[in-house]
Amino acid sequence: MAKPAIMLIGAGGHARSCIDVIEHQGQFQIGGLIDQVLPAGHLVLGYPIIGSDSQLPQALVMTKHVLIAVGQIRTPAIRQRLYQSLKELGADFPVITSPSAIVSRHANVGEGTLVGHQAIINACAVIGANCIMNSRSLIEHDTRVGDHCHISTGAILNGGVEVEEGCFIGSGAIVREGIHIGAHSFIGAGSLVTRDCPPSSIIKRNG
Repeated sequence: MAKPAIMLIGAGGHARSCIDVIEHQGQFQIGGLIDQVLPAGHLVLGYPIIGSDSQLPQALVMTKHVLIAVGQIRTPAIRQRLYQSLKELGADFPVITSPSAIVSRHANVGEGTLVGHQAIINACAVIGANCIMNSRSLIEHDTRVGDHCHISTGAILNGGVEVEEGCFIGSGAIVREGIHIGAHSFIGAGSLVTRDCPPSSIIKRNG
């Protein structure tokens, strides 16, 4: 039986990581990519660019399954805009999980979220929609991550942490148990977060 097709939105570095996870997961076949820069016909790891954002309605005739494969560091705005536009067009957002990841059956992962290689999402964690749980990220028990967040490679969110929507947690950052991080905050790589952060916080060192 043929696998259902999935379309990727974005064709940069993060898209290549997404392709690798999808290939390992084996649940979908990649039908093509949508990108604003690369021309139609250009290949990304062997998969063709099939158009730009203006062709999304036509592309969704091919498949309703999509994954937003645009990366997120400074701001979630592009990923949020794409998510809302695709939602209005009737797209379906499957959760894409690497087979090497560990996701507790007692956790909840929102639609359109990518769970990368060797990521761990522990019991009673709740992850929002359209998130990136990058390779080797660790989301401990009872932690809540809002919509449109990127938890980067090797980042650790200890038990009971709450991360509101639109946040970026950089590679190797460690957030102490029970900490609350306000919406649209930026936590730089390697940061140690030991106190609550108001919305739109920027932390680039231990704090």
